[in-house]
Amino acid sequence: MLQAIGHILPISIAVAVSSVPIMATILILLSENRSRSALPFLIGFVLGLALVVTLCTLFAQAIPSPRSSRRPDTAVGYSEILVGLALVVIAVVAWVRARRNPSTAMPKWLDGVARLGPWSSFGLALLLNVRPKALLLAIAAGLALRGDGVSTTQSLIVIGIYTVISASTVAVPIVATLVDHRRMEPRLLSAREWLGRNSGTIGAAILLLIGVVIIGTGIARL
Repeated sequence: MLQAIGHILPISIAVAVSSVPIMATILILLSENRSRSALPFLIGFVLGLALVVTLCTLFAQAIPSPRSSRRPDTAVGYSEILVGLALVVIAVVAWVRARRNPSTAMPKWLDGVARLGPWSSFGLALLLNVRPKALLLAIAAGLALRGDGVSTTQSLIVIGIYTVISASTVAVPIVATLVDHRRMEPRLLSAREWLGRNSGTIGAAILLLIGVVIIGTGIARL
């Protein structure tokens, strides 16, 4: 199980530093609807994370196992290599876009986040977990659990660790803001400005690194 935790740690960190959920969280917390919408958003995000990675883990179990324990698990290895390559491609595209179109503006679709009610915030949080990048990272986590051959109980523990780490950058600011909004507001404003300037480049660099790590894990299984 420790090996599986070691494999999912960088993946969960990549999920945690994804800029889109953090941006949405900040906009909700800076809005007048924060007391009604922040907790539903957090609940939806956590449930979405756990559900998607659990489904990916279940699908990964369908990958055929090698007939002999001495033979390498090549099917999982090649699958991880493909997922890693896809993440590298997404990272390169994001890097090129960030370099060509530097902007401090938030994505246009985020403009309406501040006006969302509780149920809309809950639904948005769920949907954020089925973005292409989020899905690829969840698939990588599922493949890691399949490749490391952990039991059902151990898989549930690792999925719990993955979910807690991945949701930490959404959960911490929400809890802190609901406890003391006045103290957190200047920090939220600074974070929004910093993300506007750097999210594209930083996110692409982290995704590139994680993609390479997953490729390396896949190669090691061959």
